Amino acid sequence: MGLSFKPQTDDMREAPSLILIKKFLESGAHITAYDPVAIDEARRILGNKIDYAEDPYSALKNADCLVLVTEWPEFKFPDFTIIRKMLKEPVVFDGRNIFDNAELRRKGFKYFCIGIDTMIK
Repeated sequence: MGLSFKPQTDDMREAPSLILIKKFLESGAHITAYDPVAIDEARRILGNKIDYAEDPYSALKNADCLVLVTEWPEFKFPDFTIIRKMLKEPVVFDGRNIFDNAELRRKGFKYFCIGIDTMIK
């Protein structure tokens, strides 16, 4: 979720998503991505190397996990009940620390974020 360098733009120059996508593809992953603005720019840069979703929830259909890369405002308060149903396993990697660790653990998610030990009970 999120491809642009930052919210409110389609700028993908030096976007962290490009680094992650490259590494995931090298590992054999299949990627379906969603960004509210940068989809056309991503298609120009990445072509058919990845799939593109029309909305954030359809990007998660049968996915192994959710990886949040850009902190778009519309990503801050998702419906985790829908997300849990869409994912094969309830696993979230939050690269921007926008989700609530305790809430996700209560809902049965494995939650990983940057700079915070989410495994403390």
